[in-house]
Amino acid sequence: MSEGTLIKRCLVTLMVGLLCGCASMQPTDPYAPVEPVIRERDITKADPRHEVLRVYEGKLTLEQTIEIALTNNPEVAARRWDTSAAEARRDQAYGERLPRIGFLGGYTHTLDEQRLIVASRDGEPGVFSRDMLESDLVVSMPLFAGGRLVNQVDATDLLRQSTEHRLARSREELVFNVSSLFNGLLAQRHVIESLGFSQKTLTEHLSRVDALISAQKAATVDRMRTEVRLADIEQQLVRESNLQAIQQRALANLLGLMEFHGPIQLQGELETLDPTPVPTLEEALLIAWSSRGDYLSAGSSLKAQAKNLDIAKSRRLPTLLLQGMLGERWAAGSTVGAGEDRGEVGRVGLVLDIPIFEGGQIEAGIREQRSHLAAAQERMRQLALQVQLEVETALLNVESTAQRAAAIRKSIDQAGESLRIEQQKYDLGKGAIVDVLDAQDALLASETNYYRVLAEHHTAFAQLNLALGVE
Repeated sequence: MSEGTLIKRCLVTLMVGLLCGCASMQPTDPYAPVEPVIRERDITKADPRHEVLRVYEGKLTLEQTIEIALTNNPEVAARRWDTSAAEARRDQAYGERLPRIGFLGGYTHTLDEQRLIVASRDGEPGVFSRDMLESDLVVSMPLFAGGRLVNQVDATDLLRQSTEHRLARSREELVFNVSSLFNGLLAQRHVIESLGFSQKTLTEHLSRVDALISAQKAATVDRMRTEVRLADIEQQLVRESNLQAIQQRALANLLGLMEFHGPIQLQGELETLDPTPVPTLEEALLIAWSSRGDYLSAGSSLKAQAKNLDIAKSRRLPTLLLQGMLGERWAAGSTVGAGEDRGEVGRVGLVLDIPIFEGGQIEAGIREQRSHLAAAQERMRQLALQVQLEVETALLNVESTAQRAAAIRKSIDQAGESLRIEQQKYDLGKGAIVDVLDAQDALLASETNYYRVLAEHHTAFAQLNLALGVE
């Protein structure tokens, strides 16, 4: 076997090995945790087990609950990764403006002998071979691209800002959802306490009814009516306890707790009425336009889409590149001629690419980006209408819940006094059991409605903050 044949077989074997290696030998596990490799300050990785321990160490205030949710909620964490990806895309776009340096290598076999190194003058002797090896160091730098590269950097930077605003909006929504559930759980605790108090009161009243029946001062039907009302209270207690368990599960989901053993102990009380001043509609809208993450995100996306339209238009213009190459050539097989079987080559020059006919692709791309821009403008207008509606609704809810809570608060004292009077009348044999039960039901309804409206009032303030974009 000749030396040239041996070299060719070795090269073929090497190429086959390299091509077989195109398949990934270690595919990425989609479920394995991803370790941040860039700017770790932008990525917060929480240990769920640590957060579970924090939850069950003691009672949580609203601020602590929100802190855990912002740290451990999966959606917020995903938004952080989206922001990191947007930064990487911006860096990629910026990298296209910089010089590129690469290495090229190859093997060529021809039917006829080819000159290894191009002659530089007439009559220059050279070496010819059918098998050649080449290696080149190539440098390429864009000099002019019609503004495409600059606009790409600007567009990706605007999209990065858009993802940051979406992250802020996700945080605002999470704060609202946690606050709403937290206030709901506080109210639910009072509702269950009121039902328990009513159950205890009716049980004591049932004992008094039994005593009056024994003294022949009350009828058996009074006991039956009391038992019916007591059974109704018990089923309400079961229903409200089940609702409380569901709210606990929902709060655990917002906190990102996969293993939930409940209940989450909460610390706090529903204050009577929040004296925080409420802005006017005009002031609230000004705050929302400048603070809401989704509105700011839509604005950045709209500007980025305008840049994408400019990028599409720039593809009509020529592209100018500066290219340079320095490499070597080797004869891999038998040679003929005089001279060395290897040599150096190099070149430098300008490459001008002028689009003349692209089959309508450029114009179609411009139409596509122009349509995307028009759609983004309409979505921006729709979002502006939605923001205005949400701000107005939140302001009305704050005012309405405050008035309802004040009205119901007065009725609680009146309902309590009415129950006391009816019980005394019944004990003296001057009242009916129906009046006592109705008074008891009215007091229970006033108490449960009050705490629920009070929770709605605090939730309305959280809804106002969400509508304004205030975390």
